[in-house]
Amino acid sequence: MASTEPWQMENGNIKGLIKETRHGRTAHNMSSSSLRKKSDLALVSKVPCGLVRLLLANLQEVILGTKLSVLFPAIPAAIVAKCYGFGDPWVFALSLLGLTPLAERVSFLTEQIAYYTGPTVGGLLNATCGNATELIIAIFALIQYKVDVVKYSLLGSILSNLLLVLGTSLFCGGIANLTKEQKFDRRQGDVNSLLLLMALLCHLLPLMFRYTGDSVVVTAKPTLLLSRVCSIIMLIGYFAYLVFQLWTHRQFFETQEEVDDSDDLTSQEAPVIGFWSGFAWLAAMTAVISLLSEFVVGTIENASESWGISVSFISIILLPIVGNAAEHAGAIIFAFKNKLDISLGVALGSATQIAMFVVPLCIVISWICGIKMDLDFNLLETGSLALSIIVTAFTLQARSLIFFMTLS
Repeated sequence: MASTEPWQMENGNIKGLIKETRHGRTAHNMSSSSLRKKSDLALVSKVPCGLVRLLLANLQEVILGTKLSVLFPAIPAAIVAKCYGFGDPWVFALSLLGLTPLAERVSFLTEQIAYYTGPTVGGLLNATCGNATELIIAIFALIQYKVDVVKYSLLGSILSNLLLVLGTSLFCGGIANLTKEQKFDRRQGDVNSLLLLMALLCHLLPLMFRYTGDSVVVTAKPTLLLSRVCSIIMLIGYFAYLVFQLWTHRQFFETQEEVDDSDDLTSQEAPVIGFWSGFAWLAAMTAVISLLSEFVVGTIENASESWGISVSFISIILLPIVGNAAEHAGAIIFAFKNKLDISLGVALGSATQIAMFVVPLCIVISWICGIKMDLDFNLLETGSLALSIIVTAFTLQARSLIFFMTLS
């Protein structure tokens, strides 16, 4: 019987045997997998010490197992720039670059842990860590009483997913597959569209309440209370959506894994690291994301003044795009491959998670910390959100209608 290497044996199980168990990969996991690369462990296997061999194998899988590994040097560079008093624009730019591979690696690690925990726990873990970068940045901004940065960054995340990622995916997928028929699961689009419309309603209520009052002073406290009540309702709705997604109607949200022969990374089923290794790496990655997020929040004003760009532009445009660049690129890549379900799952799923979970959670956290943050994102911002959600919903309905008309 062939010998088993240490990184292939963990928790008493050979990893290859777990291949038979499907773990229900989500669209986020499938999207990020397009930027991963296969690790060659031939050199590592020659290391005589088993513990060192295991450590090197994990380092190669986690650090070098992504096409974005070239950006990892930006992490120590940002720390050095902060410690040695470099300019805040340098710290801000390096921190943003360092967050890009970390966001992709968090998705990779949650997928690895899901191999051992099963689809339900793995889905909950992915729902919690799917937008960890945005949530951590928002929490650090709240701690520093930068409420506008929180609002702008979360609004920008929703808009970038609905307009930039989804729009680019549909456009590129259509151009690359002119002679093919693009199909997607309408049920997923309908569920996410309804949740986004619910989030929009919760944003409109405080805005309309403020405009119906005589003055801002009179309506400030009721608007804050109304926002907190709406946030609780949104969180309840999101948890009901998780029950719908992970228990009662799981088959609607499991991505199809019929891929080409060249997509060996996407189709592989066996985990490459063990459960406890994945958990330790996930904790370490989260700690580094927290450190870089603190750098980003602390230097955003000085970087804005140095570059001549407003804080609102950086929060709405730069933070969401750079923070989830890997995931967004993966969605577009799968659109080119005519796998529209994965692209829709990434764009709509991420937008829904931010609108129904991250935003109300920030309201609750600010409530606990005694910070006054409400769901009133001002008229222009809320109007942009409303237009984006309505256009997205009508676009998906129109594509579904055209598809059914061609069938008839």
